[in-house]
Amino acid sequence: MATTGKQLFTTLTADGTLTLEVVETTFREPTGNQVLVKMEAAPINPSDLAILTSAADFENAEYSAGKVVAKMPEPFNTGQKARHGQRLPAGNEGAGTVVATGDSDMAKALMGQRVACVPGMAFSQYAIADAAMCLPLGDHTAEAGASSFVNPMTALGFVENAKIDGQKAILHTVGASNLGLMLDRICREDGMPLVNIVRKDEQVAQLKAQGAEWVVNSSDGDFMANLRHAIDATDAFYGFDPVGGGTMVDTCFKAMEQVAVSKMKEYSRYGSTQPKRMFIYGRLDMSPTTLTPSYGFGWTLSGWLLTPFLQMAGMETTMRMRKRVLDNLTTTFASHYKSKVDLDGMLMKDAILDYRRMKTGEKYLVTPWG
Repeated sequence: MATTGKQLFTTLTADGTLTLEVVETTFREPTGNQVLVKMEAAPINPSDLAILTSAADFENAEYSAGKVVAKMPEPFNTGQKARHGQRLPAGNEGAGTVVATGDSDMAKALMGQRVACVPGMAFSQYAIADAAMCLPLGDHTAEAGASSFVNPMTALGFVENAKIDGQKAILHTVGASNLGLMLDRICREDGMPLVNIVRKDEQVAQLKAQGAEWVVNSSDGDFMANLRHAIDATDAFYGFDPVGGGTMVDTCFKAMEQVAVSKMKEYSRYGSTQPKRMFIYGRLDMSPTTLTPSYGFGWTLSGWLLTPFLQMAGMETTMRMRKRVLDNLTTTFASHYKSKVDLDGMLMKDAILDYRRMKTGEKYLVTPWG
């Protein structure tokens, strides 16, 4: 029996027209290891905004009921040429109740259960998901479980990656974000020193209140001195940055190198031999990443994405991480939201202009049924 409900789609055409619309959709019956989930809650993550808003001009867009039409400037339109003309669903993750299943035993076992899932179409009243990627929530609410994959598994992935690479400590450039707060809690549980960089005094206080030891404020006049001190004390030569654009990665490399050089017994024109590594895992700032020739040659800048990491780490590690998330869903991995909107509310001008800014600690939660 066909199931119908509202779903959000995003379409970018070759002339740079970006259309977001909520339409009535018919959802097919799940097959094999698939389940049909009645979605109850889904967070708007930075990774979702890549196809939802990107760099489009929503200040001057055309708004109507359940629909927004905006222009995508260059070079961002050409940079997304591969999606031109495609009507794409959106919403990486969310939570809801399984209302139909395919014929596999794994899928059937989830019937009637509330689950967290990663369907890639979570901004919808219903979604088809792979049973293997569903996490039964038990007595947890959909809101508690909505953000149980992307941020928790990413934060855990940072720590797991650091351990694999034999690192003693981690540096994170957005310490007061939902993910940053989780990362701090994980690192303290695992005995992994973490240097948190924030931008405001209240964010320093927030992290300190939950027990963080190393928090430095980039707005302070003595920021670089404080950052060097924290790196020196922890050996945090391994960092993660979701901003991407601007100078923060460069700043971290400079501080790492200055600490390393201070420990050298002999001068080298090539800088220190201390390996320094930064990972960019997001693009909160779409401007170019600025690097300067001020930290020798012993540095590496890489991208970091969750799915390739999980593939590298293997199923045993992935399942161990998922169990840890479920066991600590309302403590270590708790998420907090600034606002809740339904599907039509996602396309209101005030909401779009607010959530697309991706400000620290101001995440939106979508409740598809209102």
